[in-house]
Amino acid sequence: MQYKDTSEIEISLLLEAIYRKYGYDFRQYSQAHIQRRIMSRMAMSGFEDISQMQSKVLNDETFASTLLQDLSITVTEMFRDREFYKSLRENVIPILKTYPFIKIWHAGCSTGQEAYSMAILLQEEGLYDRTTIYATDFNQQALNHAKEGIYSASLIKEYTANYHLSGGKESFSNYYSSHYDHVIMNQSLKSNIVWANHNLVTDSVFAEVNLILCRNVLIYFDRDLQNKVQHLFYNSLINGGILCLGSKETLQFSDLYDHYSELDKKHRIFKKKY
Repeated sequence: MQYKDTSEIEISLLLEAIYRKYGYDFRQYSQAHIQRRIMSRMAMSGFEDISQMQSKVLNDETFASTLLQDLSITVTEMFRDREFYKSLRENVIPILKTYPFIKIWHAGCSTGQEAYSMAILLQEEGLYDRTTIYATDFNQQALNHAKEGIYSASLIKEYTANYHLSGGKESFSNYYSSHYDHVIMNQSLKSNIVWANHNLVTDSVFAEVNLILCRNVLIYFDRDLQNKVQHLFYNSLINGGILCLGSKETLQFSDLYDHYSELDKKHRIFKKKY
């Protein structure tokens, strides 16, 4: 008989407890990602084992909120993966220009940097006035940060380099105002962004859209959950709609692979077939 490692059982029980108590479902996330985050929080909090931490999660909402922040994915930056944004300008923007109105879903938007990047790109391409960007995440704290659009000035040098190397057409400083040690994104970029709480794991179709961006989120899900979310995206796209995934993600092993054509194989940009 093959026995499971005790820590695996304890993690499974902890994730089940979080789901039943708070409604956040991490049960189909990548085991390596979850274990790494849980063990880190356990060490920082001084618990002897995961079962002890589970009791704390169930009885202390403040601690539970801290652990939920640990488990959520908040890795992001302005114009992350510069070549991807170049490909957007070359391969996707011409398609979006054929629509009178454009709806974009940025799923798993974290603290908003990539949603603002898209707003800047669309503004430069003359499309922002007829676009609505739905930027969603299940992490309300990250969403609040995104809505404020306030970022550390220490990041601006990197963001500026990303912007120019991704095909930016203006001075990046045109899109924010500086205030001591932070910058605030311009109100004009916020005008057509709708920030909303949405959980890819538990929630259904968010809207019917022309373009979905969900980059480097699915890598944290197991295969079954990836397939479930890919169906969610497929059902959310109009015929001819565009799906953008992360550099380490693919539709190749999904049962939906034949329902898309590849606009850019290298940068994981797919077009839903009619």
